Amino acid sequence: MNTDRVSKEKYYMNIAEEVSQRSTCMSAHFGCIIVKDDQIISTGYNGAPRKTKDCYELGYCLRRKLKIASGTQYELCRSVHAEQNAIINSARAGVSLLGSDIYLYGQRVLDGDITPLKAYPCFICKKMILNAGIGRVIGNDEEGNIVTYDVLEWTEKWAKDDMIEDTQKYTANYKSSSS
Repeated sequence: MNTDRVSKEKYYMNIAEEVSQRSTCMSAHFGCIIVKDDQIISTGYNGAPRKTKDCYELGYCLRRKLKIASGTQYELCRSVHAEQNAIINSARAGVSLLGSDIYLYGQRVLDGDITPLKAYPCFICKKMILNAGIGRVIGNDEEGNIVTYDVLEWTEKWAKDDMIEDTQKYTANYKSSSS
């Protein structure tokens, strides 16, 4: 019996990590895969929309140039989040996400330093995940450990409390360098 066999969660997280290598963000690389019935049905990474220039091609990050604080004003970023791209790619292929799981990997990439970054959906992505019918989000924490979030818990909390209050509990804290 092979006791060194990697768990399913680690297997899928490894794939999400590999997907993150396609990212075109100068601050953080995120990779996402969506799995349903033990089959990968979609992938996505954070990057500029199809057929547009990304930060690397332009040579600068708009958010850094405008001195926008991490975790705020996502609309002023060229990149589409990894979760959003995976959901969009699924829709383009006509694949339902009901009952699926998202595996999200994140790492900070600043000044040549690469460290794990808490892979947790932003407020906009959480709403998209909820409406897509996704059941769980599996991400990594700052130490690289796998953490699982139950989307139903978000729904129940937001049904009871004001969902806007939830946005102040988490910021990405990318510690952007000056550029």
